[in-house]
Amino acid sequence: MTENTSGQGAGTASGGAAGDPAASRPGGPLPGNGESIVVPPSVLAQQAGWGQDPPRQAPSGGQGEQAPQVFASTVRKKEIDESGYDENPGSAGKLGVILGTVLAVLLVGSGVTLYLTDKSGSSSGSQAADSTPTSAAPTTDPVPPVKDSAKVLPTVSGDFGKKATIDLPTEAADGSFVAKQLTEGDGPKVEKGNWVSVDFTAKDWTTGKDIQGTYEKGKPQLYQAGAGQLIPALDSVVAGHKVGSRVLVVAPPAAAFGAQGNSSMGVGAKDNLVFVLDIRQANAPDATLSGDMAEPPAGMPKVKDNGRKAADITPVPGAPDPTELKSAVLIQGKGHKIEAGEKVLVQYTGVLYKDGKKFDSSLDHGQAFSFVTGGGNVIEGWDKGVIGQNVGSRIELVIPASLGYKDKAMPSIPANSTLVFVIDILDAGVGAADN
Repeated sequence: MTENTSGQGAGTASGGAAGDPAASRPGGPLPGNGESIVVPPSVLAQQAGWGQDPPRQAPSGGQGEQAPQVFASTVRKKEIDESGYDENPGSAGKLGVILGTVLAVLLVGSGVTLYLTDKSGSSSGSQAADSTPTSAAPTTDPVPPVKDSAKVLPTVSGDFGKKATIDLPTEAADGSFVAKQLTEGDGPKVEKGNWVSVDFTAKDWTTGKDIQGTYEKGKPQLYQAGAGQLIPALDSVVAGHKVGSRVLVVAPPAAAFGAQGNSSMGVGAKDNLVFVLDIRQANAPDATLSGDMAEPPAGMPKVKDNGRKAADITPVPGAPDPTELKSAVLIQGKGHKIEAGEKVLVQYTGVLYKDGKKFDSSLDHGQAFSFVTGGGNVIEGWDKGVIGQNVGSRIELVIPASLGYKDKAMPSIPANSTLVFVIDILDAGVGAADN
């Protein structure tokens, strides 16, 4: 697959490198006669917004100048619930054609947009199918340093894991950018570059109005900490806190939506915002699942777990190519079931069904891979095989050519190939739209 979220090579999904809206999918671009817009890396580099994208590595096997990246395409023109592209770290492999635009952060189906634009003020974003377009752009004022206190702060009540109650003081905000830990969790400490899922409650200090957060939607925000994909009020403050922590964030305009505000969220010009963040989960870019593995059913390839290295997948000798998707749960997760439109974070290894030859693994690149389900961003076998599975599961998929690349040859994948994937489903939630 080929996507933009966790390092990949030749694979069978759609994706790329974190912050890179155009890496290739595991296996190569999806088949089709779509038209694509090709943009040189020098142009994409100007879309940095508030944060610089992680350093990008040259495509697998390439040297010298980075090849132009495809960031928008009419291949697979299905409507989707998000902006249509995936977030991926800079070392992601060939994660192909990404539907959508650069540097936007969308909340699925909510009409709420937390996004970045280029510093010149020209916005670049793509809205969810049922959300209201937003033209407001963040300020170019520098983001002030983060402090852990201020003269006056809102008070917060409620338990971690539930929508917080935020009571605002009568005084106006003093312009400080504050991140104050309210309760400390007992999970691992979040590092910059970790993939995190965060629930938040939000309020506009200037107007006193509530802002829709993730608790109203029932899904956390999934993003890579410190990658510059979200406004600094969310992006810059989670690193250094443990999973399970609740953090109060007071964001002046420069750390939120600047001088122009955000009309789709009801945020006015130069409004100060308040967020209460609940850090639910964190995964390092090279994270994998662990646990006792069940044997796949008879007739499916055998799988040997190699920890943080690509799994060994051994085909059944002489087995005929299947005509339908086959799937097996090797480790049963306890998280929620994946729904269409969610952004999913995975590690994967892909081999040819015929001889077991590996053509791609995110583990070889040390970067997990993310994609939006149900939107044609990955081959059909991935969408069908991942939707409905539980977060925390390891699954094996045997994908016939009809649900893969059909009669199109891809790097290291002959035409009409049946493919086998072992996939660790690390996390899922509402995705940032800069994939």
